[in-house]
Amino acid sequence: MNKQKLMQKVPEITIYFWIVKILTTAMGESTSDYLVHVINPVFAVILGFIGFVIAMMLQFSTRRYVAWVYWLTVVMVAIFGTMAADVLHIGLGIPYIVSSISFAVILAIIFFIWYASEKTLSIHSINTTRRELFYWATVLATFALGTAVGDMTAVTMHLGYLSSGIMFTAFIAIITIGHYLMKGILGMEHKHFSRNAVFAFWFAYILTRPLGASFADWMGKARGFGGLGFGDGLVAFCLTILIVCFIYYLTVTKIDRKN
Repeated sequence: MNKQKLMQKVPEITIYFWIVKILTTAMGESTSDYLVHVINPVFAVILGFIGFVIAMMLQFSTRRYVAWVYWLTVVMVAIFGTMAADVLHIGLGIPYIVSSISFAVILAIIFFIWYASEKTLSIHSINTTRRELFYWATVLATFALGTAVGDMTAVTMHLGYLSSGIMFTAFIAIITIGHYLMKGILGMEHKHFSRNAVFAFWFAYILTRPLGASFADWMGKARGFGGLGFGDGLVAFCLTILIVCFIYYLTVTKIDRKN
């Protein structure tokens, strides 16, 4: 089963990929915070886990990339990944710095095993069941890590939500500029550029989590906590509408699929 060839199970990396990715990270943060405050936190986590499992089952049941299935899975990873990271700090009292380091180690281990097994970390090669398992394990770890890092900079380091969001935006901009400079210097066919492209993708992917979450918290949290006070529920609802609109556009145009 692990060697069974599948059609590409992830979208092409376009500007729309990054837009929807950031929207899902922000939506996952707001939805998680809203649910744990309006219903019993334990029940909220169980509900998030059930949604996560159902979405995963749908994703693995498809033979190729399907926009709404893929992004539903990302949304549920965002919600459950946020809850998992918050449980460590709020439920168990583990400092954000400790959880951040722990999730970073877990992510590094996943990358190590993935590369040792498949000799590539490229998302353009997600065409076997085993590679898809590695991919989603990595995605879940990046969401949990990004949640912990975002909370660490905003709360522990006292940067606040807006400043944290701006900082992560700057980091992503630096990585993007460096990536395109390498492309101009080495060319797309150079082996070092290929490695740089994989590194740049995953680094940016990790940082989009705290970026989206920081701006979501900035919009949703009360003014006394450094936010704009719109409320987590309203922010989550508005972001959900935007995500649905983008997914509908991607489904109709198929712009994020290979021809």
